Amino acid sequence: MAEFDIVKGLASVCSRINAVCLKNGLDFKPRLVAVSKTKSKELIISAYAAGQRNFGENYIQELSEKSNDAEILEKCKDIKWHFIGNLQRNKVNKLVSSPGLYLVETVDSKKLASALDTAWQKLKKEEPLRIMVQVNTSREEEKGGCDPEKSCDLVEFVIKSCPSLKFIGLMTIGKYGYDVSKGPNPDFLALLECRDNVCAKLNFNPKDVELSMGMSDDFEQAIELGSTSVRVGTAIFGHREPKMKTETNN
Repeated sequence: MAEFDIVKGLASVCSRINAVCLKNGLDFKPRLVAVSKTKSKELIISAYAAGQRNFGENYIQELSEKSNDAEILEKCKDIKWHFIGNLQRNKVNKLVSSPGLYLVETVDSKKLASALDTAWQKLKKEEPLRIMVQVNTSREEEKGGCDPEKSCDLVEFVIKSCPSLKFIGLMTIGKYGYDVSKGPNPDFLALLECRDNVCAKLNFNPKDVELSMGMSDDFEQAIELGSTSVRVGTAIFGHREPKMKTETNN
């Protein structure tokens, strides 16, 4: 596989984000999360040196190894790690001990929220752990996330029962390969509806509830529909090498 130019890839994505914001007159700039799963620390350091700060990982073991790597700790002091993979409760302690953990985007149940809350409390951190509630807008069995109609209840639980967690928004993965020429992505529209319901029920200002949706193939449309955070891997780092073994929830 030919070497991919990380700096050019990152610059291209940032340029496209800026163009969408300008075209639509947006008064905010979405957060770019560079999805670095299966990518080497050298590529992460290169992206960081080019100005990228938020990085997303799907596997806890990989996040733990990278976040504790001596060279990354030395050269990427302000790195912000996002966990964007399926999370099991028995892996929570390992996740929260990762240096630089900034946001867990895949909280999909009350039990998981409680486990994160307890684990973060034990670390006696000064600030709460930022989390997003993941919603399974496509209702695919293999996808993580709570059902859309349960999103309000889960958000309310986090706010009222998890003092060590800070709810900042909603996240969805949605179906892969949606043809944007057919109109707005129904998964994005479903997440917007979830935010409307959360805001109405819990008296939130919509501007205070982030939306994490959109990846390499559709992040521009996601931004047009209101996404405040996009998760982009391939467009920055190039295509991923196939994993030699299946790594599930670890």
